[in-house]
Amino acid sequence: MELVELLSNISTWSIIIFIAGLIFIVIEMFNPGFGVPGGIGILLLIIDILITAKTFVQGLIMAAILASLVVILLSISVYLASKGYLPKKLILSDSTSSETGFSAVEDMQYLLGKTGTAITPLRPSGNVDFDGVRLDVVSRGEYISPGTEVEVIEVEGNRIVVRQKVNTQ
Repeated sequence: MELVELLSNISTWSIIIFIAGLIFIVIEMFNPGFGVPGGIGILLLIIDILITAKTFVQGLIMAAILASLVVILLSISVYLASKGYLPKKLILSDSTSSETGFSAVEDMQYLLGKTGTAITPLRPSGNVDFDGVRLDVVSRGEYISPGTEVEVIEVEGNRIVVRQKVNTQ
């Protein structure tokens, strides 16, 4: 009886607001962005519940039906995504491989054997000045005070390992 009474309260404006809300949610599902269409859709659906429901119980029933519809729409979009039926702008087609010139880490091998001056204490990490270029480095665990001359002994990716320079005179 409650459902029949609920359906009798639905007006043309309520149906338009409901359909517009669902359309905005579907747009959000297939066009990622800042969530504006999804937010508008949710807001329209909440407004629809508020203007249609005569009692709190009717509002809860409508919210449950609405949540079920949104779950069904989301399930359909996940199914379509798993089968590969997605809009082309949702799929990244460019690759970032070394063959195409992409490198996530700058090659710092040229620093091997270079000397510099510790700017901060190295305990074991800190900053060293290499001819006016300040770089983050690490020592092999030993403490090196600021102003000490250091040399690069190892480079692994962007990790630069130094030791206190040994004076051979």
